[in-house]
Amino acid sequence: MTDYKYFLKDSIRKRVDFSRTAQSRGLPPPPIEKPCPENARKIDLPGTGEWDSVQSLPLVNAIANRKSHRAPTKDSLKLSELSFLLWATQGVRKKEGVYHALRTVPSAGCRHSFETYIAAFHVEGLDKGVYRYLPLSHGLVECFTHDDLEKNVERMALGQGFAGKSAATFVWTTVTSRMEWRYGMASYKVIALDAGHVCQNLYLACEAVNCGTCAIAAYDQEFADTFLGLDGEDEFTIYMAPVSRL
Repeated sequence: MTDYKYFLKDSIRKRVDFSRTAQSRGLPPPPIEKPCPENARKIDLPGTGEWDSVQSLPLVNAIANRKSHRAPTKDSLKLSELSFLLWATQGVRKKEGVYHALRTVPSAGCRHSFETYIAAFHVEGLDKGVYRYLPLSHGLVECFTHDDLEKNVERMALGQGFAGKSAATFVWTTVTSRMEWRYGMASYKVIALDAGHVCQNLYLACEAVNCGTCAIAAYDQEFADTFLGLDGEDEFTIYMAPVSRL
């Protein structure tokens, strides 16, 4: 049997010739945010001073109350609440030059390989559809609408029905070249670690808006990538998490 435990070890770092990475060869890093299609519809999100329904609560309470929720309600999310959750998981605190941005979550080498897609079912101010978060401008770009969005998101989650019954389902993808630029073949373990950082922030942030989430790592890779319009190689789905009002 093939031993896949190597993925959990950092032995590969000893075999990577870091003098041959794109960074070491003086090549520019990939963009830190995917460009938007021309004439795409963009939506501005409420800023930090407009999150009127976000509670201030002690971190110890958020950590103590954190749990997975798999029983979604039909109540809608406010756009300001979705804005807060997006900021908490991939928001930019400070942009440093063209190729680097400090965010609300840690990432190996500040490479931040993720894009955030939102399947919005019940979000006030948003038509039902799939959107992508634009962290640099704190906005959304509309990707597409779909008559059977709920069924398709459920299919993405291998039939886990709560994924298509949420107010909004987060789907994170990874653009691996952002991490490979610095770490080469040592990139993939730290991309997986970074995904955990992002989803834990979502769990904790949900506590401040009376919402619940449940991380989903079991999904149909090929269908999810195809449904989101990804090539499955340079960018592919890595994690999902439905969010609903409690």
